[in-house]
Amino acid sequence: MDEKCGRCTNTKCCTYITEALGSAPRAKSDFEHLLWQISHQGVEIYKDEDGWFLIFQGRCEHLQPGGGCGIYDERPQICRDYENDWCEFDAPAEEGFELYFRNYAELLSYCKKRFKTWGR
Repeated sequence: MDEKCGRCTNTKCCTYITEALGSAPRAKSDFEHLLWQISHQGVEIYKDEDGWFLIFQGRCEHLQPGGGCGIYDERPQICRDYENDWCEFDAPAEEGFELYFRNYAELLSYCKKRFKTWGR
């Protein structure tokens, strides 16, 4: 793992976090809530084979200019458990997304197609 991470120059994995949605959005009210969430700066939404996720764009405060971790010996367990068998060093994560919404307008467009009565 460290060898691959050592060759990575953009440290993409440390510039955002993802959170799984509890369940797949189905109802119009679910998507209205997602529209509220994506209205906030740095929030994106995607769906892949594992389900629906929120992305929160935000650089880790411990990420050093050279890409190393400023608290490596005390880093959180999720960072310790991270495996980079496949990561964004290999290919952009977006290549695995079935759906990807970067902003309100993109999600709203999807909602209008999914729900024919949207906005009525």
